[in-house]
This record gives sequence, C-alpha cells and structure tokens, in this order.
Amino acid sequence: MKKFGNILWGIVLIVLGLIIALNALGITSINIFFDGWWTLIIIIPSFIGLFKNTNKMWSFIWLVVGIVLLLCSQGVLSFAIIGKLIFPFILIMIGISIIFKDFFDKKISEKIRNLNATKEGKEEYCATFGAQEANYQGKEFEGASLDAVFGSVEFDLTGAIVKKDQVINASAIFGGIEIIVPANVNVKVKSTPLFGGTSNKVKAEFNENLPTIYINSYAIFGGVEIK
Repeated sequence: MKKFGNILWGIVLIVLGLIIALNALGITSINIFFDGWWTLIIIIPSFIGLFKNTNKMWSFIWLVVGIVLLLCSQGVLSFAIIGKLIFPFILIMIGISIIFKDFFDKKISEKIRNLNATKEGKEEYCATFGAQEANYQGKEFEGASLDAVFGSVEFDLTGAIVKKDQVINASAIFGGIEIIVPANVNVKVKSTPLFGGTSNKVKAEFNENLPTIYINSYAIFGGVEIK
C-alpha cells in the first residue's frame, strides 16, 4: 500500500507538470488556480492516505472536509451554513472515528487485541505533569503501555532484544511520547488522533522474517513520534 501511495503522488506531480508545460507552450489554457484550488492541499493527501497503512479513518474524514470546502468555494454550498455546522460536524466525526476506527485497520486491530490479551511481561510508564525515560539496552522487550498526560515519555528500544511480535499502547493527552525502535524489527502503527497526531519516521520496508512491534497510538491534543 505504501508503494501504491507513492505511485499516486508520482502521478499527481506528473499531471501537474504536464498541465504547466502545456499551458506554457500555449497548447492548453487550464487554470490550475480555480476557485478553491487550495482545497486540493487537503483533498489529495487525504485521498492518497486511504491507500496507506495508517490513519485511514482520519484520511477519510479530511477528504470529506476538503470536498465540502471545495463545494463551498465553487458556490455549491454556503460557507455561512458550514460555519454554523462546524462544531456539531467535529463532534460527529470524532464519534464516527471512535466507532469505526477498527474497521479501517482490521488486521492490525485484531493483532493488537490478541497481543494485549497477554498482560504478562508488559511494563507501564506514566508521565503526568512530568517526564519519564525508559531504556531497554540489553533487555528483552515484551510489550509496554505508555501514558503522557501533560508530560512526556521517551521510550528507547534501540538496544532491546525483541524475540517475537509485541505491542506498545501509547496515549498522549496534552503531552508527547517519543518511541525509538531498534533496526531489526518491523513497525506497524494504528493511530487515533483527536486534535493531535502520530508521526512514524521509520522508513524500513516490511521484512516477514523479523518480529513486528505494533504501536497502538492515541493522541488527544498531543503527539506520538516513532523513529
């Protein structure tokens, strides 16, 4: 899915380049700065996000937002009406994301649920109005729960021993969590961002011969960074 997402980005850039080139040569006169063109900044990444492995629910929500704003810019819908409905719309979208968050990442959700069923070996770290650091250098990692509430957690697994698939449940509420994973694992992320975000900076391709660390992330006015 990640490669397909990259292909879509490539197609978008090629089409944009061709339009600019044809306009410059006088062959076409396509106006790329039409009313509401700026909504494509929301629509295109959100559409491509539907073909990636994470955040499908919120990609769908932002796609709807972008389309609504485009229709308003084109005069099909009224900005005044949308302005009145924005708060209930946010509440509805949050409710939908909570109800259907497992639908878009069904396989990952099922795996996380099975791993969470085994509590043995899992450690818990909680930072409330403070900071916590954890380092698993030379230790076997068997899963963990991280909570940052108006605080921060730095979770370093660089030197950890990971023998099989494990899960990290990370909740950042008005706080931040940084997870540093070792090089010899796969990473799969399931995230629920509510006015927050999860950033996965791990670039390695999936290797079926390596164990996988599943990160179940909740970011509420906070952030979770994986690298």
